Amino acid sequence: MSSPDPQVRGARNQSTRSAARGPVVAVTGAATGVGDLLTRRLAASEEVRRVVAIDERRGEVPEAEWHILDVRDPAIAEKLRGADVVVHLAVDLDLETDAAARTAYNVRGAQTVLTASAAAGVRRVVLCTSAMVYGALPDNDIPLSEDAELRATAEATGVGDMLEIERLGRRAPRAHPGLNVTVVRPAVLVGGTDTALTRYFESPRLLVVAGSRPTWQFCHVEDLVSALEYAALEKVDGEFAVGCDGWLEQEEVEELSGIRRMELPSAVALGAAARLHRIGLTPSPAGDLAYTMHPWVVSVGRLHDAGWRPQWTNEEVLSALLDEVQGRHTVAGRRLGRKDATAAGAAGATVALLGTAALVRQMRKRRGL
Repeated sequence: MSSPDPQVRGARNQSTRSAARGPVVAVTGAATGVGDLLTRRLAASEEVRRVVAIDERRGEVPEAEWHILDVRDPAIAEKLRGADVVVHLAVDLDLETDAAARTAYNVRGAQTVLTASAAAGVRRVVLCTSAMVYGALPDNDIPLSEDAELRATAEATGVGDMLEIERLGRRAPRAHPGLNVTVVRPAVLVGGTDTALTRYFESPRLLVVAGSRPTWQFCHVEDLVSALEYAALEKVDGEFAVGCDGWLEQEEVEELSGIRRMELPSAVALGAAARLHRIGLTPSPAGDLAYTMHPWVVSVGRLHDAGWRPQWTNEEVLSALLDEVQGRHTVAGRRLGRKDATAAGAAGATVALLGTAALVRQMRKRRGL
């Protein structure tokens, strides 16, 4: 007997899958980055009945059901009807985006998705923020409990947006009984990402503020995606962190990376960073420095209790990050072109930027500003 036509086999497989008892999962921001990786993973999972993918452009996962629209559009409620779980990943954390525009997009997007999910009868929304919401403070426990108070401020890139998204997430179940919200907080995310913390490793010297005690905990994007899958399948809920087990001290990071430190007094480093950002020379506000100064590593106990384990170690993720940023040159958060780096020399550029900040300060004092 001849085997069935491949299209027939595919239709049978799709029919079998459609009859599965797993959830229908919608993913926002599904065309790029973490959203694309999660959409692919869920589409291949036998535990998921159907994947609804939402973005402003169509992605490359043909197995998903695509809807092209802005997550701030209230019409998203109709696209979410029939979904059991929504994983909201349409968040802008681009360092080059205007801060006010970024906040407006992120907060309105989360608010719309939460309201639309409740209207559509969705039972769970998964929000992805960052472990940065705990704050980087000299008196932090190492590691922080996942139940620790959120002591971050809005002074670092995107952290204010994440805090507001979490506030909306906490309010949503009270405003919409029956809607559950899960919050996933990754450590320093690595793998196709561009953040102030990944750019730290593009510098010719690792800036260390005198008297600080930096600790580093990474999260590879593959581990984040597997943790988001756990949340989408409702194997873990509530608020939880995701990252590698343990952490690295600054001295270990320097030894593993082979990048030497440049140590500066706190007043000089913070003052220069603030002035450079204020005059538009760098995209990173001074608040980003705190996350390279003070500990903010977290326990990942809730995921462990659910049976999840990271596939990457801190050492492996750091090695992957160094490979990824090879050839890039960043000084004080500002990425230099090859020509700039060659002409000035990376170390020279650091001195030049700090000198520029000092010069601006002097000029303002003379003008009485």
